[in-house]
Amino acid sequence: MCVAEGVFIHSLSLSPAPVRYPVSRLEAALQRPAAMATRAGRLPTTPAPALLLLLAFPFLLQGVLPSRAGDTVAAGRPLSGGQSLVSKRGKFRLGFFRPGATDNSSQRWYLGIWYNQLSVHTTVWVANRGTPISDPESSQLSISKDGNMVVLDHSRSSTAVWSTNVTTGVSSTSTVGVIRDNGNLVLADASNTSAVLWQSFDHSGDTWLPGGKLGRNKRTGEVTRLVAWKGRDDPTPSLFALELDPRGSSQYLLNWNDSERYWTSGNWTGTAFAAVPEMTSTGASPVSDYTFGYVDGANESYFTYDVADESVVTRFQVDVTGQIQFLTWVAAAAQWVLFWSEPKRQCDVYAVCGPFGLCTENALPSCTCPRGFRERDLAEWMQDDHTAGCARNTALQPCGAGAAARDGQKRRRDDDRFYTMPDVRLPSDARSAAAASAHDCELACLRNCSCTAYSYSGGCSLWYGDLINLQDTTSAGSGTGGGSISIRLAASEFSSNGNTKKLVIGLVVAGSSFVAAVTAIVLATVLVLRNRRIKSLRTVQGSLVAFTYRDLQLVTNNFSEKLGGGAFGSVFKGVLPDATLVAVKKLEGVRQGEKQFRAEVSTIGTIQHVNLIRLLGFCSEGSRRLLVYEHMPSGSLDRHLFDRDQQPGVLSWDARYQIALGVARGLDYLHEKCRDCIIHCDIKPENILLDDAFVPRVADFGLAKLMGRDFSRVLTTMRGTVGYLAPEWIAGTAVTTKADVFSYGMMLFEIISGRRNVGQRADGTVDFFPSTAVNRLLDGDVRSAVDSQLGGNADVAEVERACKVACWCVQDAESLRPSMGMVVQVLEGLVDVNAPPVPRSLMVLADPSKYAVEFFSGLPST
Repeated sequence: MCVAEGVFIHSLSLSPAPVRYPVSRLEAALQRPAAMATRAGRLPTTPAPALLLLLAFPFLLQGVLPSRAGDTVAAGRPLSGGQSLVSKRGKFRLGFFRPGATDNSSQRWYLGIWYNQLSVHTTVWVANRGTPISDPESSQLSISKDGNMVVLDHSRSSTAVWSTNVTTGVSSTSTVGVIRDNGNLVLADASNTSAVLWQSFDHSGDTWLPGGKLGRNKRTGEVTRLVAWKGRDDPTPSLFALELDPRGSSQYLLNWNDSERYWTSGNWTGTAFAAVPEMTSTGASPVSDYTFGYVDGANESYFTYDVADESVVTRFQVDVTGQIQFLTWVAAAAQWVLFWSEPKRQCDVYAVCGPFGLCTENALPSCTCPRGFRERDLAEWMQDDHTAGCARNTALQPCGAGAAARDGQKRRRDDDRFYTMPDVRLPSDARSAAAASAHDCELACLRNCSCTAYSYSGGCSLWYGDLINLQDTTSAGSGTGGGSISIRLAASEFSSNGNTKKLVIGLVVAGSSFVAAVTAIVLATVLVLRNRRIKSLRTVQGSLVAFTYRDLQLVTNNFSEKLGGGAFGSVFKGVLPDATLVAVKKLEGVRQGEKQFRAEVSTIGTIQHVNLIRLLGFCSEGSRRLLVYEHMPSGSLDRHLFDRDQQPGVLSWDARYQIALGVARGLDYLHEKCRDCIIHCDIKPENILLDDAFVPRVADFGLAKLMGRDFSRVLTTMRGTVGYLAPEWIAGTAVTTKADVFSYGMMLFEIISGRRNVGQRADGTVDFFPSTAVNRLLDGDVRSAVDSQLGGNADVAEVERACKVACWCVQDAESLRPSMGMVVQVLEGLVDVNAPPVPRSLMVLADPSKYAVEFFSGLPST
């Protein structure tokens, strides 16, 4: 996190000022860590020649042929093979490229435009999206006899695979093609290139660049649309498209197959679209650097945006997943950063997982096939193209078979059956049927060989043909209620239990006395074996123990001693056979699938740090999900801060300071030192546990978000607890580890004061402590901010340091917040800090008349 540390160190030298960091200044700040690292004795980060070669390496992997040939194509000067055009200031390049970072055997080549000065090859426009060429050496971009730009494939008898296709009325020598610095390819008059006959901005692909217009021509009815790629490495137009409402309103629509509308922007309000409030965000947001505008003229209506600072690189894109995304390039991180996308929930995209595909929000992968189905096209599936959906493993009985079951007679072993999926969003194209019970509803579906599923909840609903928009509603952020659907499968998808029934009958015939004796022996043996099993499981080192539910019933004495509970379940005290105390958490509301649950548990289970709770084992049986942690005898931090009647004494300042430092170290480990960066997402006193020496452990990873090291931020649904939520959660933008930093800062204020941040004065007005603490910090009276029950027994220097850190952590702009690594250094006294600027949110919250309305109104609590 040297990037974040660089911003923080720079910020320490600033005097208090309004918080507003446009992207241009943010990028400048992000360039400073090299100098800072040099002064600190670390290696400088200035790119060496070898590093520059490495940065250029992605172009070779992408199959790009980067030879330069000016910015113009003209009659007699075609573009072919390894040649390319580069805009005058070098911002964009036009040439033949081959999508895919690893598939160098691909023979699909395209003419496209991409950023010329970025280390990551990013295509913004493709000419021949649906008709790739096999050999760029035998193809060329040239000016045809009628003055149009064309892509000719000489391996196909000089077939034109793409053309500007406009009526020029001139000869080939009168027009030229020019690539401009805004990424626009134009066909223009050779003698006056400002006279544009055709431009790529009017024929967008999946990307919308600053300066481009996205709208409709009122005279011709022609619409400028963004159409997503079919796959990550396949620019073929997909079924997802964004366009201005053809009915004449000022809103944009995301459509599937030109028939299903699954998201609308809301009408233009003059400053933003009604359903996209992020467009009016302030602070360290790319929005503050851009000018958005909507034009509704006599001949055309369109929306456009421009960049105030040309050094800022940004784009809108309709992603292959069907979401529109707003991305900005951060040079210091050498990657694209996602600031917002719509619709926010991936599963709200229509048919995102194709026929019979099941969408799970906040899961990876988000699309899976239910029982009895497999990926219809695995190659496309791996490229995030799920439109083909899932196919049956075994075909259903043909029409005419299974007549006995449909006629109400005894069902045969080879008749189709139904697999019931609970907690799913039901497809919308159901048909009603008369049925008095679930059994009657099942028979109604069986009687029609094209019926593929049914659902009964007071009424009977039947589905015919493909099932579209199946969604697992147990996932976090699904946003919809769930029901149960029974999907028709072939009989072979179910195992027979006939042999088991015969065995049971045989045992009954053997005599009740014999059964009783055997049962007693078996029960005694099982109890002994279970105890031995648990003991043997405890000997496993460096890995998690997979307990059975019965194991944990024995360990907790049938969950008889409850330690506490929260939004995601209750915690019970347990004792393992070797006398080890454990805390067993029963998850009540987290219903991930078996594979997802085990993957998350295994990731958290590998974490080993003195300030992070240790996960010892887990249980996953059916719908039961339990976690086994080490037991923390001193309970949670909130009890010592706020429930003092139940505690033996007031937590000393030394203990509080060490707790604050320990939590910071734990979060720094999660953010920086794990294999995958982990954002906890719910830092608060209730989730800080204390051992018998009051050493803190960060606990409760129920809302944690894993983020690969290749990403600096992640877009996810709002999660956390009211009062500790960073502004970016509320704005719905992508979050980083700085969301945890904000929550930590709010918690640090509570550690200092020994009270909740929000209180009520005697006169009934709201008392917001962080504002009080900042005012006393600026007045030089930090001692009065400390918990009064400490009687002034606190190190003033440490109190001042803690107040400054807390205020830096809750800055509105995440770029101004320090990394947790820097927080640790400050609290350890290794780095000095100046007084921070007062966050606008603290000033707003200090005003009781604005408090409830502007910050906490309508926010969800977990």
